[in-house]
Amino acid sequence: ELSVSLLAVIVVVCGLALVAVFLFLFWKLCWVPWRNKAISSNLAILQSEAGCNKENMADKLKETGAISFLEAAVKISHTSPDIPAEVQMSMKDHIIRRTRIQRQTTEPASSTRHISFKRHLPRQMHVSSMDYGVDPPAVAEQPTSIGRIKPELYKQKSVDSEDLKKEAAKTCGKINFTLKYDYENETLTVRILRAFDLPAKDFCGSSDPYVKIYLLPDRKRKFQTRVHRKTLNPTFDESFHFPVPHEELASRKLHLSVFDFDRFSRHDMIGEVILENLFEASDLSRETSIWKDIQYATTESVDLGEIMFSLCYLPTAGRLTLTVIKCRNLKAMDITGYSDPYVKVSLLCDGRRLKKKKTTIKKNTLNPTYNEAIIFDIPPENMDQVSLLISVMDYDRVGHNEIIGVCRVGVNAEGLGRDHWNEMLAYPRKPIAHWHPLVEV
Repeated sequence: ELSVSLLAVIVVVCGLALVAVFLFLFWKLCWVPWRNKAISSNLAILQSEAGCNKENMADKLKETGAISFLEAAVKISHTSPDIPAEVQMSMKDHIIRRTRIQRQTTEPASSTRHISFKRHLPRQMHVSSMDYGVDPPAVAEQPTSIGRIKPELYKQKSVDSEDLKKEAAKTCGKINFTLKYDYENETLTVRILRAFDLPAKDFCGSSDPYVKIYLLPDRKRKFQTRVHRKTLNPTFDESFHFPVPHEELASRKLHLSVFDFDRFSRHDMIGEVILENLFEASDLSRETSIWKDIQYATTESVDLGEIMFSLCYLPTAGRLTLTVIKCRNLKAMDITGYSDPYVKVSLLCDGRRLKKKKTTIKKNTLNPTYNEAIIFDIPPENMDQVSLLISVMDYDRVGHNEIIGVCRVGVNAEGLGRDHWNEMLAYPRKPIAHWHPLVEV
């Protein structure tokens, strides 16, 4: 019985061994090759899809020109695992060396005489602009214009400046008057005849006009016509007499201001007429009728007088010389009918006053003569950044000095102030003199 059981165990073990061998051979011969074939086929499919995607992407990049953009936009990363550390360091050193070369700037040496002037200048005027970052290379502009906005197609004419010019030149009707000079009594007679086509200032579509008459620069003596009710074409027919010596007629100006009378509020100004040369409008020996357009104005323009000065610049020395010659017809600031004028000149840069100098004081006069030179040291490279503010002041022994009028010259000035400055720069080492009208501050 023992032998029979032992034999049965041996048979079972041999059978299991055969089954194991059979399973191993089956796995080795069938399962492993099929699995490898499936994996290789999947890899082939993925590679083919990736290749197609790469080709499509390359085509798209070639079509849109984005390859250059991608190449230009590549930045070196300090932690990139794909680029070796040695290559990163060499490329970084190359970029730093290149930016250092680009940042090198040379400034011309200036004389010690201009050090005080540069110390007052704003920082941005003498500090070169520095680039603290490394910008990526600029992307080349694409030749195609599809989808690009063209500003020239959307430009519109600026109507603001045109409207301002039209408003400044807008007329408010006409006025008719006559002039006659009595040589024996030295009296100028101004006769206001009529006005025509005045604008309506009242709600009812009419106006209540009257006229003020001045013989500038004297504003203390003024005359006024009667008020004509509810009319746009008033007939005044009133005469007014101004005593004035014959030799002063050439420097006098006739100023007519047309107002609309208002009983309960401030009178509205309709416009004004300024006749500068009386001899051109009439020979004054006989009464001559004159028609003038009434120019639009909201306030009476005050004649503050004029100043004559010369400008001269020496580029080699960096020296600007302003010579105050004289003033004429200044506004009277004192009770006596005169002023005590002096001239103050300020050197400005970006709205800041760097230096100021002034002339002597002339007592009790409206037509002072100075012939005094005022000198500023300005380097040639800073001439387009500065300007001069010329102020005519009235000296007061008690209290503050009052400003009679100002004018400004420089590249950023307006009108005659800019033209005078440009003429000085165009003719160096030559004094250029002009009369400048004074304006309010």
